[in-house]
Amino acid sequence: MRNKVLTLLRRYSMLAPGDDLNCAVSGGPDSMALLWCMYLLREKLDIRLSAAHFNHGLRGEESDRDEEFVRAFCRDYQIPLAVGRGRVEPREKGLEAAAREARYAFFDTLPGKIATAHTADDNAETVLLRLVRGTGLRGLGAIAPVRGRILRPMLLVTRQEVLAFLEDQGIDYVTDSTNDSDRFLRNRLRRQVMPLLYRENPRLGEDLSAMALRLREEEALLSGLSVPENSVSALRAMPQAQRNRCLAALLEAAGVPEPTAEHIALAEKLVFSEKPGARGLFPGGVILAREYDTLTVLPDAAPPAPAILPETGTAELPDWGLRVTVLPGDAPPGPGRFQVCPEGPVLVRSREPGDEMRLPGGRKTLKKLFIDRKIPAARRCRVPVLADQTGVLGALGLGVNLDRAGPGRTYWIEPMVYREKEI
Repeated sequence: MRNKVLTLLRRYSMLAPGDDLNCAVSGGPDSMALLWCMYLLREKLDIRLSAAHFNHGLRGEESDRDEEFVRAFCRDYQIPLAVGRGRVEPREKGLEAAAREARYAFFDTLPGKIATAHTADDNAETVLLRLVRGTGLRGLGAIAPVRGRILRPMLLVTRQEVLAFLEDQGIDYVTDSTNDSDRFLRNRLRRQVMPLLYRENPRLGEDLSAMALRLREEEALLSGLSVPENSVSALRAMPQAQRNRCLAALLEAAGVPEPTAEHIALAEKLVFSEKPGARGLFPGGVILAREYDTLTVLPDAAPPAPAILPETGTAELPDWGLRVTVLPGDAPPGPGRFQVCPEGPVLVRSREPGDEMRLPGGRKTLKKLFIDRKIPAARRCRVPVLADQTGVLGALGLGVNLDRAGPGRTYWIEPMVYREKEI
C-alpha cells in the first residue's frame, strides 16, 4: 500500500519537503490506513503531519465514540489533532451533501494541505454513480486526485489492500453503522451492484479507478486546447463536442464557476436562437446575450425589480432570466430547489443590507457568503434571493437557509432564455 501511495504522491506532485499535511480521519479503516501510512512516510517525505476529525453529530453516541477513538490514537502517537463539530441538516441536495459541505468548510479553516482517504473502490463507485445519474467525460473522471489543497493519495489502493495493511500493522479502527444502510444510493451500489461486477472482474475497483484517472488527464488536455469563442457562426459550424468545450470556456471566462451541462445547454440555445436578441442568466448574475453573430457578456446593470411569487404554479421572471415553479409540500431534491416554510408572500429580490442565512458551516451574512464564493461585487445584485416578511429563505447558488428549511413549499428555480425585441 505504501508504494501505491508514494506512486500517486509523486505522479501528481502532491507534496513538497516542508509541507504541512492534515489527514482527514473519521476513525474508519480507510482513514486510519491513510493516517498510519503518512505517519510512516512523514520523515521520508519531510512533512509535518497532523490529523483532522469532524464530528457531524448524526449518529449520537456512535459519533462521539469515533471522535474519542481518533483523539486517543493521535494522543498515543503524538499526532497533532484538530477537531470540528457542527450541526448538519439536509439541504436541497440531501443529507450526504450537507455533511460533506460542513466537513469541507471545517477543512477550509485548517492550514496546509488536506489528505482524504478516498480509495480505488470509492473512485469506481463514483464512476457508477455518475453513469446512473448521467454524465460526460469530465464526470467519468470521478474523484480528482488533487483539488486545490485537497489531496487523494489512495486512489490506487483497494479496500482489500487497506484491510490487509491495517492487519499487518496492527492498527485498529471503528465502523460506521450507516454503511450497512441502503438509504443512500452509494451504499446500494456498494452492497448490491459492486459484488456482482467483482465476480466478472476481481480487479474492477483498480481498473475503473485507473480509467477515471486517465480520463481526467485527457479531459484536462482537451479543455486546455479549447478557447472561449463568441462567434455564433463559428460555434454553429463546430462539432458538438468542440462547441460544448468552447461554450464552457466562454462561460468560465465570463465568471461562471464550473459550468454544468445545464449551463452549456442554455448557452447553446442562444447560439441556435432564431432571433438575434436572446439572453440567458447564469450563476453569479452573469448575463450572456446574443447580438446577431456575437455572444456578449452584458455589462453589470442595476438590480432587477423584486417579483412576488404565486402560492402555487409557475411564474416567468424575464428581468431575472428565471422561471420559478411553486409546489406544495415536498418535491424531489435537485439543483435550484428550495424546500422552505414561508410566512406570507414570497418574492425574488436582490440582497439587502443585513441579509443573513445559516448554512452547514454556520450563519453568515449574504455579503460574506458572496465574498467566500468569489462572486464579483458588481454582480451580487443580480443573484436571486428568496425572501418573505421575516427574512431570507435561500439564495440561488448558495442554498436554503437552514433556519427556514421544511416541507411547507418547494420553490424550483430554473434559468430561462428570453428574447428581446428584434433589432
